[in-house]
Amino acid sequence: MKAVGRALRDRFAAARGDSGVGRRRADDRGMTAIEFVFLTPVVFGVIIVTVQFAMYYFATHVAIAAARAGAREARTQAAVSGSDWQGKAQKKANGYIDGLGGSLLTSPKVTAQRVPGHGDRVSVRVKGHVPSILGIGITVDRTSEGPIEQFMPNG
Repeated sequence: MKAVGRALRDRFAAARGDSGVGRRRADDRGMTAIEFVFLTPVVFGVIIVTVQFAMYYFATHVAIAAARAGAREARTQAAVSGSDWQGKAQKKANGYIDGLGGSLLTSPKVTAQRVPGHGDRVSVRVKGHVPSILGIGITVDRTSEGPIEQFMPNG
């Protein structure tokens, strides 16, 4: 344990500018291998957490883009009488999910509806799961809404 403490002190001294050139201890043999054994799991852990965060971040942006595309479709189609605006909005959102990152947003569920209490607004909600490297369940849930686009005659 003394050797590990001495190796850490030497590393900190090197960081301050003292390279330790010219000093050699007989009991320092093998310290690099020991440091490697202790630091390798930490480095791999940081890499895995970084990749998991990147997957979550990208899946969130896919869900946002899909919800916005579906909401744009719903806003233009909801005013047309007799149209299946919910189906068209869901199809548009699912198309965005497949095109942007179908493998990073698994089992997506897209719902399109009128906003309760506001008959002139529609919303599209995209909910899905992010594949996990760490074995934890990560869910992405994003909603986009807006007013129904209607053309009103003058007067």
